[in-house]
Order: sequence, then C-alpha cells, then structure tokens
Amino acid sequence: MTVDQVFAMPVPLADGLLLREARPGDGEQIRALLTERGDAHDALDHRLVSEDPDAGWSGCAVVVDGGRVVSTASLLDEEVRISGVRLPAGQVELVATDAEYEGRGLVRALMQWAHARSAARGHLLQVMIGIPYFYRQFGYEYAVDIPTPLALHTVPDGVGAAALRTARAADLPALAALQEEAQRGFDLAMPHSPACWRWLLAHDASTLRVVERAGRVVASARTTPVDDGEFLLAEAAATDRAAALHLLGAVAGSAPEARLHVVHRPGTVPAEAWHDLLKHAPREEAEQYYLRIPDPAALLDRLRPLLRRRLEAAGIDRAGRDLLLSTYRAHYRIPVEPEGLGDVVTGGTLQRPGAVEGTAGGVAVAPDQLPGLLFGPLGVEGLARLRPDVYTAGGEEELYRALFPPLTADLLTFYLP
Repeated sequence: MTVDQVFAMPVPLADGLLLREARPGDGEQIRALLTERGDAHDALDHRLVSEDPDAGWSGCAVVVDGGRVVSTASLLDEEVRISGVRLPAGQVELVATDAEYEGRGLVRALMQWAHARSAARGHLLQVMIGIPYFYRQFGYEYAVDIPTPLALHTVPDGVGAAALRTARAADLPALAALQEEAQRGFDLAMPHSPACWRWLLAHDASTLRVVERAGRVVASARTTPVDDGEFLLAEAAATDRAAALHLLGAVAGSAPEARLHVVHRPGTVPAEAWHDLLKHAPREEAEQYYLRIPDPAALLDRLRPLLRRRLEAAGIDRAGRDLLLSTYRAHYRIPVEPEGLGDVVTGGTLQRPGAVEGTAGGVAVAPDQLPGLLFGPLGVEGLARLRPDVYTAGGEEELYRALFPPLTADLLTFYLP
C-alpha cells in the first residue's frame, strides 16, 4: 500500500463521523464551509490550491457526517532557509468547522492528519499564521516576529499610478528573482513556492503589482484592497532606489484618499529608500509566526552544517567534547569530530546538561522555547534573560551564544499577516 493510499483511507471518529482525504466531489461543500466560517476569498483560494498540479487534493482533508462536509484543513508545502540550509516545511491553512460541530475535537483530528501527512512529505517543521493561542494546543509555539506595518507620512514626488500595473504570469520569474535578492540579507527566510506564485496571481485578497522600466520588471509588491479607508503594501522588492520610490508613489497614488501602511523589511532596497517617508513607532503588540518542531533530533541533524560553520567562526576549540542540548525530558548530543559534526545522539531525561560525561556543559531549553532558540530574534542569550528554563551550563556561554545567535527573518506566506 502506498503512502497516498494510506492517507486516503477514512479514519473513524466519534459519533459516526469520518476523517478522510478530500475528493473533487467535496469541493463545493468545502468552499461553502470556508466562506461561511472564514472569508469569501477562501473559496477561491481553496480552488486554486486543490486544482493546482503541485498541490492537489492530497493535501486537503475533511471530516464528513454521512455525505456532509463538517470540517476541513489543507496542508501547503513550504521551504524555510536558514543561512544556506534548506528545510522542507509545511503550513496548515484553510481550516474551518461547521458551527454545529465545534468543540468535538475535529480540528485536533485534522491537525494530527496534516502533521502525519507533513512528516510523510519529509517536512522538518511547520509554520503557521493563526489565531491567538489556539494552535499552541497542537504543538505550535510563537517564535519569529511578524513585522509591524508602518504608516506612510510622505508620498514620493514625481511619480504616479501610471508606473504601476498588475502582474502577469510572464512576470513570475522576475518576481521570484526580486524576492530572492531581497531575502538574501536575512538569516531566516521562507520564499513563495512556485505553486504559491501562481495562486497569488489569481488570489483576490491581495494583488501582485509591478513597476516596469524599459520593458523590465524593476520593483514589485502585494497590495490589499482598500478597507475602511486603509490598505497595505507588503513584500516590496526593487532593483534600485528609483524603482522603490516609483513603486511606493504609484501604490499611494492608486488610492490617494486611503491611508497606506507598509510592511517594513529592514536591509532591503525599499526599506532604505523609504525610511524617511514612513512613521517609525515602537512596537505596540507582539505579533509572531507559529512554528512547530515535530522531531528535534531530525532537525538538529539537518542543521549540523550550519552549527559547524558557527563553531568554526567562533574559533572555539571543541575537539573531543560533544555539543549538548537538553529539552529536559530528552537531550541531544552532537559529537565534534575532526572531519565535522557527527550524527545527533538522542538521550532521555536530563535536568542539568552540565552533568553529562563527555561534555563540558551545554544548553537547556524548555521544549516550547526550542523554536525560538533555533529560529527566533533573541538567541540563547536573549531567551535566557526572559526564561528561567533556558540557560547555559558549564561556563560555556560564549560557545552557545555563537551556536544559537539572534536571527533576522523574512517569511513570505500565502496569506498576509
């Protein structure tokens, strides 16, 4: 039996309900449910995802009561890049449950299905934008900051809406190249997949815009429709300052009566060009992406080349002593060998990492803080100032600060945060 056949098999739930992989014949009911319980845009988005050759129905599951679809969720394929290391990842989206069936564990069952499907696809983590707290029940933790949109206070002079047009399919290679360059300066990045680029062309909750110069796309962004007198510009990328200013001026000029907010991407060409045109204010509320790490050993194993580079850059002699990370109920040792870092060795409960033979110390991190340690903006030093259950033992603070530093991040998702 193939993996696809296993996931297509119905799973009995309480009260005679069945969880199974969605089928084309479920499409109308799924989209009606998403519209009723979510947003009118979701029906189109589900059609784009389910009918795409790179995604299809295998990533969508439903719970049915007889012939009625009462709950649904979809898994998208993503790739997270951290300092040159590529990590296959999943993202659960388009989640909805009929109001009559809430509180019966249907989303939990769907999340378990999605996580199993994600593991079967080789994903090492999951990324999500979700409602507050809810997805922490399923192993997700807040880890990576979502940038705060900044209000535009000055429109660039000398540019207008004529510089702007809606993107076309022929523009997608140029848009992907612009984003590749924009994300180059971030430690952690998640680009749009080729499938997601196609969906964004037809997506109606945001619009891909481009600025063209001499027949060449030189700037791009996503914009939202004007809602209650406001709209958003996100994912801005440009080849040079002039292109960035044309982009901002043209977007602002497309709806001069509305207030424009801009998602700031520090270090990019648009961020530098627009710095003095935006209202920079202290962050008022915490907004973060959820991350889930299903198998820390597998993830750490994939990160060994990066950890080795960080170790070498720190210039710390570690020969003959393992690296050690404890999540209290488990611990992970990485041998330091002449030719590099050895395979990750998993052990049991460990309260104090400094007590393990073959190591001088180690880092302890509560399981819910592991995503923040590996991918977040604080690093081990920042987390240790906030959390008593994150600390370094054995006088090796310098080593583990080098191994787990603060990271900058830029994640591109199908839905704008």
